[in-house]
Amino acid sequence: MKVMNIENPEEFLKVIDSCEGQVELVTADGDRLNLKSKLCQLISLSSSIPEMEIIAHEAEDVKRIMNYMMQSTAE
Repeated sequence: MKVMNIENPEEFLKVIDSCEGQVELVTADGDRLNLKSKLCQLISLSSSIPEMEIIAHEAEDVKRIMNYMMQSTAE
């Protein structure tokens, strides 16, 4: 899923940390970074990326991330 304009990175990472399965960030080069890794979290959010491709491997995790994104855009 495409994720754009994360306004509150700390809250977004809390959602990622609460996911049960693997969650990956796909870079522009096609590399996959494990977003459950604190180092990868720092790297991915330290640069201003206007749009990210996120892959969550569990259906419940996809729902969790989608719910967060919908709530954060509604505020």
